[in-house]
Amino acid sequence: MWLRKIRGKSTMFSDSLHFIINIAFSLFGIALVIRAWMYAIRLHPFNPYSQAVLRLTDWLVVPIRKVVSPGGRFDWPSLLACWLTAFLLLLLTWVALTGGLPPPASLLPALLASLVTMLKWALNLVLWLTLIQAILSWVNPLAPVMPVLHTLTAPLLDPIRRAMPNLGGIDFSPLVLLVLAQVGMMVLEHLAFSLFGV
Repeated sequence: MWLRKIRGKSTMFSDSLHFIINIAFSLFGIALVIRAWMYAIRLHPFNPYSQAVLRLTDWLVVPIRKVVSPGGRFDWPSLLACWLTAFLLLLLTWVALTGGLPPPASLLPALLASLVTMLKWALNLVLWLTLIQAILSWVNPLAPVMPVLHTLTAPLLDPIRRAMPNLGGIDFSPLVLLVLAQVGMMVLEHLAFSLFGV
């Protein structure tokens, strides 16, 4: 009986630790995705939202930038930092759930699963940015963050708007993007689990 209680507490602790690790690393990973996206679309770096992202991620990206340089529209240092964050998240998740390090044979799948995790973060970001923009367009279209949201989502929404038929002024492109992002996240979730099992 007492052994069951100890195991139950251990399971509860590992689940709680896994939850905290996942939230912390995912938020930081999403910040790195935002940083790479801001670089790709040339978002003005001096607005307060951009400054917050830069300050949050500089400690990891700046040292990497000394070794790896950005190229074209790709902020390789931010993307590499995001990949490292995803890889460390997978390793810590394995430790939190199993109590031990993953076997060496799992490291290569973990490297691939880290790329999938990055894509999941990117789609999660697309989902939330689109949802927040859609809600604010109804309740507070003049909110200070709206120009930033529009700049971030326009490269994704504009092609959908051009492909959709004219529906009399009703814009369904955010809904289409939300559905596509959600479907993509479901596919990537299954792919990440099949690669690394966490």
